[in-house]
Amino acid sequence: MKLDRSQNILIVGLGVIGGGYARALSKKGYRVFCITKEQKDIDYAMERGMILYGTTEVEPALIRQADLIIFALYPHVFVDWVKKNQDLFRPGTLITDVTGVKGCIVREVQGMLRRDVEFIAAHPMAGRESSGVEYSDDRVFHGANFIVTPTERNTPQAIALCKELGQTLGFARITELSPEEHDEMIAFLSQLTHCIAVTLMTCNQSPSLEQYTGDSFRDLTRIAKINDEMWSELFLLNRDALLRQMDAFSEEFGRLREMLRTGDVEAMRAMMRTSTARRTLFDKTCTDPNETPKGSN
Repeated sequence: MKLDRSQNILIVGLGVIGGGYARALSKKGYRVFCITKEQKDIDYAMERGMILYGTTEVEPALIRQADLIIFALYPHVFVDWVKKNQDLFRPGTLITDVTGVKGCIVREVQGMLRRDVEFIAAHPMAGRESSGVEYSDDRVFHGANFIVTPTERNTPQAIALCKELGQTLGFARITELSPEEHDEMIAFLSQLTHCIAVTLMTCNQSPSLEQYTGDSFRDLTRIAKINDEMWSELFLLNRDALLRQMDAFSEEFGRLREMLRTGDVEAMRAMMRTSTARRTLFDKTCTDPNETPKGSN
């Protein structure tokens, strides 16, 4: 199976990421449909040509016509949705997701899924700190990373199609990790950074700080404008890995504190040089002529 413009792509959950997928795929001529909670989100997407049709109901005919289904839902909602509605999938349907944790989700879904339907998991490492389809922008995918997390249950064809989906959406680098490797990596690269940003915003209660700040604090805390329902669920689902990364961060922060306490300038400078060298590896190469909006993953 390969992506084909004659196929029907169904997006379940038309929020900021699902909306970004819809924008990108529709721009390239794919047939995109959606199921989502709010009629206003469907109206917004229809008016902008992001989808051909949408509904707030679980319509059997719409699900049965789908060749590829993309789930852009909270993890527990995704699992429950598949559990309740997988009888409506057409044999041969491929499903994928955008969820930010994998170990506890992928194997549960694959374990309960019908054998004539395949789930290949993926994580687009791009997003927005604001939620809702009106904030969706497929440009956040340009220059970003896309992680595919196959298991032994996945076929080479499904893995290849999922990678092709990432390329079609505009992602610059597409990689494979096991679900467990993904969760350890994401605990550091995404979840820990959100923890730090939230803590920075809550550790100092001085009034009117916004009147004095510079860009460094704004840049560092941009992701502190956080969807508390979603991120608290992601943290708890990946608790052990995130706690390990929080401990490692605390230890390294403690090292820097000790250098400062003892006046060890050379050790501080060496740490800063290491930081500078490593940070250069993370700079995005944008593939869009316009500036890419900042993501939140």
